[in-house]
Parts: sequence; structure tokens; C-alpha cells
Amino acid sequence: MRQDKAQLTMMTMNIRFGLARDGENGWQHRKFLVDKLIKKYPGDFFCFQEVNHFQADFLVRALPGYRVLGQHNKRIDWWQSNLILSHPSWNCLEQKHYFLSDTPTVTSKLSGSKWPRQCVIGLFRREKDQILVVNTHFDFAPGVQEKSAKLVMGFLSEFPPLPIVIMGDFNSNPGSLAHVLFKTQGFEGAFDDEITTTFHGFEGTDTGKYIDWILYQGGLTPAFCQVVTDSFTNRFPSDHYPVRAVFDWADARAAL
Repeated sequence: MRQDKAQLTMMTMNIRFGLARDGENGWQHRKFLVDKLIKKYPGDFFCFQEVNHFQADFLVRALPGYRVLGQHNKRIDWWQSNLILSHPSWNCLEQKHYFLSDTPTVTSKLSGSKWPRQCVIGLFRREKDQILVVNTHFDFAPGVQEKSAKLVMGFLSEFPPLPIVIMGDFNSNPGSLAHVLFKTQGFEGAFDDEITTTFHGFEGTDTGKYIDWILYQGGLTPAFCQVVTDSFTNRFPSDHYPVRAVFDWADARAAL
């Protein structure tokens, strides 16, 4: 798969955990749609949330040669991971896995959080280009989301200053406490000026819930942004639409 090294292509998708009792939308009925989708929209980096281990194995087979970061706690069958899959042209120099909690190196959660949410960060290099890619999944309460955003910024401070792309399911629309905090830290959103739907509950309808974001900073310039609303034989790969962005590298390279 040839990559345009003047640009950077990213996609994020909440894949909907495969053990959910979704009937005709269960994983066994839609995993081949996920395969079609990621082959139709190739990229440098894919971020997936809510990934069970058998789904992770499927994604690795669907994207041969891609490196996978973030699979965690393989001893627990129902565990949901946040995965970053990177194109073979990118070399991973460092990777870290955190919990969004006051004790981020052990399985834990913030007070008020329903689930032990996670954050995965990879530092990647391709020739002279370097980038930090972040995949995360926030819980539901606005205060917990704001604390989670602060934690992510703290995690990023452990890495060198580089262009950054944060992707994931934030369970809130732009304008939320978490979104405002990221904005104050210099991040922009791929769709900040156009709130659209990303969560549709397998219905393909406009819910106004734009909860899957791509945030960026460090000289990256969006060339193209897209909420991927594709269905296949009237069936959707997930209850979330993927979000995709293509960035130009020129200003980011000049800043390094």
C-alpha cells in the first residue's frame, strides 16, 4: 500500500464491542463490513475503541503489516482495548498505556466514571517526520471528561514536543468541558465548525451526537475531513460512524 508522504491520513472508529447482544447487528454479522470499510479508506493510522481481543485479532488480519498498540489485559475475555494500528512505513519509537485515573499505571478509574477508561499514546517516526498519536475513550459525566482531558495533557507532557493527533470517543459534543480544555491547550478539531452525527446506534440517522473527534496541533493543516457514513447492503459496520482526516505536513515539518 503506497503512502503519500506529503500527507498524513488518520481514521478513528468506535467499533462497538463484539460481545454486545446486538442481534442482527452483532459482530458476527458486521465484521466483514469493517474489513470492507478499512480497505476502502486506507490510512497511516487507525484508532479503534471498544475492541475485544477477538476483534483485535480480526483487525490485525485485515491490516497485514500494520503494527498494533494498546491491546491490554488479554487474560480477561471481555476486556475492551483502545488500539492504534500504524502503517508499516511508520516506526514506533515509544508507546505507553494509561488508565484515566489518579493511578494511571494500574487498572483503575476516576470517581464518577462508570468504566475504567484508557489512553494509548505512540511516538512514531517515518524518515525525518515524527508524530504523537493518541487514542482514548472518555466516560459519560462532564466533570469526569474534563478530568480525563487534564490527564491526557499530563501524559503528553512526558513526551517531546511534536505534532500531535488525538482521536477517540469522547462521549460529548464540541463545546463540552473536555473540548474547551483541549482548545485552551492549543488543539483544534477537524469538525469544530460543523457539528454533525457520529453516533447513530446502527440506524444511520442524524442524532446530533458528534462524540468521535480528531484533535490536532503542531503545524498540521487539515486538507480533508470526513464522517464516513457508508453502509453495505443496508447494514453499518458499527453504531458509530468513523471519522477520517487528511493532514498536510509542510508547516509541521518547518516547526521541527
